[in-house]
Amino acid sequence: MAENSHVLYARETALGVAEFRRVLVDSGLGEGRPVDDQARLKAMLEGASLIVTARLDMEGTPLIGVARCLTDFSWVCYISDLAVSAKAQGLGIGKGLMDEVARQLGPSVAISLISMPEAVGFYERIGMRRMPDAFWISRKR
Repeated sequence: MAENSHVLYARETALGVAEFRRVLVDSGLGEGRPVDDQARLKAMLEGASLIVTARLDMEGTPLIGVARCLTDFSWVCYISDLAVSAKAQGLGIGKGLMDEVARQLGPSVAISLISMPEAVGFYERIGMRRMPDAFWISRKR
């Protein structure tokens, strides 16, 4: 993939489970997500209040990135998934997705997420501030 490829970022309301699954697996997030549970992936998509995608500006181009978010569109947005296909990583797609999420939300909405350890540097490079006071209750399955 050329670094100067034109990427289209868009809010999507009907992202398919197969495309979502593929980009999760291609990005490396598949190990931490229920990629073999189609019903759960479908519920994850249906429960999202904002989904932003990245695609190359070519007919029939598959999904290369997705940001799946939960938000009230007023105060805060939680990024549940930020996934970029491995072949598109390092080309600014993740930053582009974050920028489009921020544009969709407007300046009065804060954005938060929990980073995978290997992605911490990326979030720091794009200007996100590390917060020490996050808490977690693990899921049972």
